[in-house]
Amino acid sequence: MYQQVDIFTDGGSRGNPGPAGAGYVVKDPQGGTIVSRGVFLGQTTNNVAEYAAVKEALAAARELDAQSVHLFADSQLLVRQLNGQYKVKSDNLKALYADCMELLASFSSWTATHVGREQNTEADAMANKAMDRRRNVEIQSKPVTAQAPVKKLRLGILLSGGGRTMVNLQKEIEEGRLDAEIVAVVSSLSNVRGVQLAKGLGLEPAIIRKKDNPDIEQFSAKIAKVLDDAKVDLVVQAGWMCLWHIPANYENRVMNIHPALLPAFGGQGMYGHHVHEAVVKTGCKVSGCTVHFCTNEYDAGPIILQRTCEVKDTDTPDDLADRVFEQECLAYPEAIQLFAEGRLKVEGGIVKITM
Repeated sequence: MYQQVDIFTDGGSRGNPGPAGAGYVVKDPQGGTIVSRGVFLGQTTNNVAEYAAVKEALAAARELDAQSVHLFADSQLLVRQLNGQYKVKSDNLKALYADCMELLASFSSWTATHVGREQNTEADAMANKAMDRRRNVEIQSKPVTAQAPVKKLRLGILLSGGGRTMVNLQKEIEEGRLDAEIVAVVSSLSNVRGVQLAKGLGLEPAIIRKKDNPDIEQFSAKIAKVLDDAKVDLVVQAGWMCLWHIPANYENRVMNIHPALLPAFGGQGMYGHHVHEAVVKTGCKVSGCTVHFCTNEYDAGPIILQRTCEVKDTDTPDDLADRVFEQECLAYPEAIQLFAEGRLKVEGGIVKITM
């Protein structure tokens, strides 16, 4: 029996309507995860998926014999409906809403609170895993047995700047959502913050500056040697600003994340703030990020996955950059985990995600 549990829920569809998933995470009051589940819903809408996630989560809390629930969701409309501030008008939602209210009434007390997407990444990830795999997925809070150790993907990080992406990946690793370890860091500049952050993670970054080498071949060879010596499985470009010649043995083993929806707003000169300025100036209504395998051309490799976000009429490039980075923090770990699970297959320049 649990006196109280915290529930985080999220749901969505790819197409609205389209293939949909509901995700939830049940935690104890100390923040420990009791169970995480993703439920594949087939073809439905975003709103139905959001309510399905709440219903599934509340049913799980009932099975745990919880007395009180604190529900957190990033759909403000759903939270207001549960709290009686707005009426449910859609016929598609009325039955689900009634089921949720009946479940809530079965607890001695409950609350429903709206949170931002950045506070709901675990439930979002479970919903996306269910959609990716087109089946239900579950992670139980159980001790890992010594007899079945998980082989961790060995990551090599290439950076040229502040190191935010590297730090986010390390956080995902430490919180058990990414089966990987960072074993090498290469920086193309010596005085950037990413160098100090890497040292803070217990890593000694190799400084390999393009200007210190007579040509791109020597520059690339030095990078490859660091990666080879560290027995890197996957190279992750994390704010890396230099074109280098990727050796043949690293084909489809180098990933990059671009802060726009490729093939739009890509190519030489399209990086960082320049991308967001161009998106805002063009009047796009949607932007996002793209994770792709790298080739020896700028932003030209096979696309692995993309995540989107709204471009608001009032956005500055900085506003948009912040919103896109939230999606980057979800997309890159997801793509790397798919690689770690051996689920990425490239055929004819197109990435297919296998079950």
